[in-house]
Amino acid sequence: MMGIVLYELAGADPNLRFSPHCWKTRMALAHKGLHADRRPWRFMDKSAIAFSGQGNVPVLVDNGEAIYDSWQIAVHLEQRYPLAPALFPGERMVDLSHFINAWADKALLPVIGRIILLDIYNRLAPQDRSYFRRTREERFGRSLEEVAAERPTNLETLRHAIAPLRDILRAQDFVSGQTAAYADYCIFGMFMWSRCTSPVELLASNDPVFLWRERLLDAFDGLARAAPSAEHEGESS
Repeated sequence: MMGIVLYELAGADPNLRFSPHCWKTRMALAHKGLHADRRPWRFMDKSAIAFSGQGNVPVLVDNGEAIYDSWQIAVHLEQRYPLAPALFPGERMVDLSHFINAWADKALLPVIGRIILLDIYNRLAPQDRSYFRRTREERFGRSLEEVAAERPTNLETLRHAIAPLRDILRAQDFVSGQTAAYADYCIFGMFMWSRCTSPVELLASNDPVFLWRERLLDAFDGLARAAPSAEHEGESS
């Protein structure tokens, strides 16, 4: 067998893998009990994944078949490995997880991105920094430093944005129910993005979302907790 290869976004430290979408895939693989040869990739390494027909990670190569986009990878893993633990357990969980994935990408990613943007830049390899600054400043319409100066406001925006998630997690341990599944990983990837790159604590310690994140940090023998991350300082409320 050729095995599974996963291309993941890396910082200056090749062991720092911080993409929220790559973390979705990393947790999905762990959920399925699958091992991957994890390869670092950087923004300026487009040629390394040109075989996939596009220029973003994660890219999964499963026994010679290339799949990109974290959602498509999850669907592939569920179909290819049906006897492994299900990423979408129960009826209609594919549709629900697809909605949760879109909500995380559209509602959480932009807000968290504004909070940690400058921290990400500071952890990038030198060859990636010019590209990152140019593309993100075009996206946000101002400098990285100006975006970073709005951190207190953006933290408050995030804490309001996760109110529906907070309500769910007051009633149950995971978004998916009593055990975690792909819907949880779609959101958890966003928090790992921050944990890996920024010292800013996004959540108060008494927040149900904080406690949910702690449970997922400990999942799969502490896979996520053991990952290289920024040192967290006391910026919680």
